[in-house]
Amino acid sequence: MCGRFDQSQTARHYANLIGWTDAVFDSESRPTTNAAPGTYRPVMHVQDGEQRVDDVFWSYRAKWAEGKVPIVINARLEKLANRYWSRLVKNGRGIVPAEGWYEWTGEKGHKQPWHIHRKDHAPLFMLAVANFGPFEENRAEAGFVIVTDDASGGMLDIHDRRPVVLEAEDAKLWLDPGLSPQQAIELARHAAVPADAFEWYKVSTAVNRAGADGPEIVRPLDD
Repeated sequence: MCGRFDQSQTARHYANLIGWTDAVFDSESRPTTNAAPGTYRPVMHVQDGEQRVDDVFWSYRAKWAEGKVPIVINARLEKLANRYWSRLVKNGRGIVPAEGWYEWTGEKGHKQPWHIHRKDHAPLFMLAVANFGPFEENRAEAGFVIVTDDASGGMLDIHDRRPVVLEAEDAKLWLDPGLSPQQAIELARHAAVPADAFEWYKVSTAVNRAGADGPEIVRPLDD
């Protein structure tokens, strides 16, 4: 899964990396090494033919599902074609850029966080789906989730899910409104950056606290 991520560069920096130099920005989010669910983070998407970077609430639940399903922060790739997600796959595909994400090992109360990132230290373009509508009275209804897939047996032997990450050119294709939902799902299945392109190291348990931030969070710990 993906429960925290490192988005320590500006939204404009990430947009420039995929050639979105003329994108419309409606984002006031500051870079953070510890993005947590329930906060607003910049999401790249195309709306009415316009390249946009908007702050979106990280968590989602459809309005009709209140009292039926919980608010979630991730969506399984293999379930994107079902009723719950299909509308967002059609009209709400997004990219959440980042430097890495966090996973944990150990028993409850003694969790050790790990920072997972690309071996070549390139940025991550994580797939997302969102409801970009202006539903201010219900933040989760207008939120986003990160798409996850099987982690090829697990990374760090701690979790069997990981974010679906694409290369920059494939990320732009995912955002193309001309790509059908089925084509988008197939792209996510076959073009994802493979698990062996990633590495990880232990970081401070400070990351366990939502709201903690700063470069010290991402520094490797000595074994």
